[in-house]
Amino acid sequence: MAITVNRKPVHFDPDPRRVIARFFLPGGPERGKKIITRIMGLTEMDALKTLNQTLRDFSDRHRNITRIFMKHFDHVHHLVKGAGFDPDALSRERKLLIGSYFTHEYSIEAAAFFNPSMVEDPDQANLQEGQTRVIVSFRATGEGHISSLVFRGGVIDKHNHLEFKPAGKLVDEAETIQDHIYTKNSFLQKLDEMKLHDHDVTDQIMGKLGDHFLFRELQHNVEDFVQKTEITFSKEKAIQALIWLANSHYEITFSLDTAISERVIFPIADTESNGIEDARFVRFTDDDGSVKYYATYTAYNGIAILPKLIETNDFYHFRVRPIFGKNAKNKGMALFPRKINGRYAMLSRQDGENNFIMFSDVINLWEEPAQLLQEPRFPWEFVQLGNSGSPIETDHGWLLVTHGVGAMRRYSLGAVMLDSVDPTLVIGQLAEPILMANDKEREGYVPNVVYSCGSIIHHNELIIPYAMSDYSSGFASIPLEELFEKMFPGQNKSVKPVMNKKEGLIRILLVDDDPIEQKIISAILERDGYEIVVAPDGLQALVELGKHHIDLVLSDIEMPNLTGYQLLEFLKSKKVNIPVVFLTGHVSPEDEIKGLKMGAVEYLKKPVQPDLLKIKLKNLFNNH
Repeated sequence: MAITVNRKPVHFDPDPRRVIARFFLPGGPERGKKIITRIMGLTEMDALKTLNQTLRDFSDRHRNITRIFMKHFDHVHHLVKGAGFDPDALSRERKLLIGSYFTHEYSIEAAAFFNPSMVEDPDQANLQEGQTRVIVSFRATGEGHISSLVFRGGVIDKHNHLEFKPAGKLVDEAETIQDHIYTKNSFLQKLDEMKLHDHDVTDQIMGKLGDHFLFRELQHNVEDFVQKTEITFSKEKAIQALIWLANSHYEITFSLDTAISERVIFPIADTESNGIEDARFVRFTDDDGSVKYYATYTAYNGIAILPKLIETNDFYHFRVRPIFGKNAKNKGMALFPRKINGRYAMLSRQDGENNFIMFSDVINLWEEPAQLLQEPRFPWEFVQLGNSGSPIETDHGWLLVTHGVGAMRRYSLGAVMLDSVDPTLVIGQLAEPILMANDKEREGYVPNVVYSCGSIIHHNELIIPYAMSDYSSGFASIPLEELFEKMFPGQNKSVKPVMNKKEGLIRILLVDDDPIEQKIISAILERDGYEIVVAPDGLQALVELGKHHIDLVLSDIEMPNLTGYQLLEFLKSKKVNIPVVFLTGHVSPEDEIKGLKMGAVEYLKKPVQPDLLKIKLKNLFNNH
């Protein structure tokens, strides 16, 4: 029976009316100088008339449009000088007019509004009993499919109904500050990781810098290098790589009079020129109890992907920096909401296909080898797996919402449970998706896709914000009790160990070369009271049989070194009277007859159904 999914009536669709004013330089510097010359040819009266008409048409669409015009005039200050005019001698009105010609509107969410993540708002004041204020981040795309990060604020009530404030009329970009202190070794290492390191150039530019340096120091050395060196094409590319990476560190601040829906994090650094993708926000609690909000996201410039980290306490001030390390690559990194055994933990999908987990002492440096956590097992995830946001801590363990890609590139959401102490162990998994696109949701920019970047638990339900076909977004809730029952059918967490007459605890030898199967089956049986010994193949199984008293062998068939059939045949030849149960994904009537003739006591099909496995084993031990 499928799990109960309650789709909420709240939807977010793209809105072309949401615009920001961006700097605009059509055709490059030379054309810019021509535009300035034409503007300077206007009389003062005509210039003022043109400016006033522009302000009438656009001042109600932007907060303080004159400030934007003046900022954009400053961007072309050097072009005014290059066109033969003194920029400092111009009237304020003439400066504003020039700035307006180098400004254009960009509709940030005209094309799509999708890939949401949800966290608790830092401000939980003035709420009714049972309510929680939340912030939902979205990936918004406009012209040219450039993605930015936008927000909406809302409230979930005690019945898990969602209500969001109407979006503010105006949209604001933040003030950008670039005063980051860089560590030289990490900086050079990231250039190496991204294959952008030209030692000839970087040694000369960065050799004069200390172990730690500021952006302006790097910028000064670059300018000095350019003045003293003949710049070839390859050297120019190397310089661009240095500035490109340096620009990826910055801080942004929004005005305190902006509503959450009026704040947009638009691509700022060169590393982000093609967009900010799929921010996975998480409310992070540190060892001292302090709370911060982090988000991992992917920056893309049309050539290279750069994983980045956002940090904020209040959603007004944001610190942005790259994520370094050998394992900081590809999309889909998601941070755990607290440290595990004193270390940061992160999910990743570095091979583009499977879910991995990794640990670090530094939040933006991931050097240690990642561990394989989960591979595709079911038809709806055969193409690839990924996470759908940070894990959520529950009494059963870490609940992880996943996404899988199946036939016809159809995306579905699934769920697994990771061990609370050792999250490298998958202790529960649903065999079926928890959410697939229905007939209304499957039509869009990318058909047949549901996708999420972060869910929360509220009043015993899993609340999932999700994208519909990379076009719009909705919300769904799933009862936790039903979810856990599907994941751990009939489980009683206080179950006592299963005992036998001779040894006390019943010990099962699990023989399987699939590490994911090992983790899942071991967790199922250990929670039911059995002691488990694991062997990766038939040969190692013989070693374990010599070391332990084993009550039952639960074995895969197709394995390296020694197959399940060969293992059973060896046991029979040595008159070792231990019952053997075959567990395989390739069962056929012929295979089953062959194994039973050889002496196997039971056949079970993969993927294992926990309740069936436990019933079969219980019956076997009761009959022996």
